[in-house]
Amino acid sequence: MSVTSRYRDAWEGFWNEASGDRGAVFWDAEPTLTAGRHLAHFEPHLTDAALPLIDLGCGNGTQTRYFAERFPHVVGADLSAAALAHARHADPGGLAAYRQLDAADKAEAQALHAELGDANVYVRGVLHQCDPDDRQPLADALAALLGERGRAFLVEPSQAAKTVLMGLAQGPAGPPAKLAPVLRHGLTPGAVPDEAVPEYLRAAGLTVLASGELPLVTTEYTADGTRIELPSTWVVAGTA
Repeated sequence: MSVTSRYRDAWEGFWNEASGDRGAVFWDAEPTLTAGRHLAHFEPHLTDAALPLIDLGCGNGTQTRYFAERFPHVVGADLSAAALAHARHADPGGLAAYRQLDAADKAEAQALHAELGDANVYVRGVLHQCDPDDRQPLADALAALLGERGRAFLVEPSQAAKTVLMGLAQGPAGPPAKLAPVLRHGLTPGAVPDEAVPEYLRAAGLTVLASGELPLVTTEYTADGTRIELPSTWVVAGTA
C-alpha cells in the first residue's frame, strides 16, 4: 500500500512553494528546541547508538543535520522530492544521506532495511498528517525499518493541538503567515486520538517502552509575540 497521489501532490506543492530560508516553515524550529529535547528521552532507550538513524519525514532536513552531528550514519527520508532538494541544498557537505521514501509502503521500508540493516528511527509529526487508511501501514513500515534492534521515537501533536490550530486559523486576522500555506495545500492535521498512536505501534508488533508529553515548538508567533507551541505526546517503541 502506498499514499494517495493527492497526498503526494499536496506535499510536493507545499515544498516547491516553501522558501529555503531557515525557519520559514511552520514546524521548522531550531533543533535545540525540538530534536535536542526529544533526544534526551530517546537516547536512554537505544540498544545500539551506532545503528543508522533514519529521520522519517525529514522535510528540509533541519533536524536531520542535527542528528548527523551526533550519530555516525544518518539518513533523512521523505515522500517529497522537493523537500529533499531543500535538504540537500542546506547540507552541501553531505553530513547526512537523503532518500525518497513512501513511509506507508512496507515494501519500500523493507527494501531500505535490506540496505541499511536495523535502524533507529525518529518520526516527528508524520502520523497525524496521514490519511486514516495510511496510519497502520506507516506503523507497519516503521517496524520493518527497526528490525530486531532498532528503536523508534514518535512525537505527534495531541488532540488538544487541533483546537489550538483551528483557533489560530479562524482568528479575525486569518491564519498566521507560516500556517496559511499548510492549510492552503490541504495539510491540515488529522484528528488522531492520543490513545490510538500506541495502538498502531502494538498492532505492528512493537512494544511501547516509554511515553510522555512535551510542547511541540513552532517557528510562528502570536500577535503579542508569544511563540506558538502545540501540546504533543511522544512514544519510544521497539521490539520486546
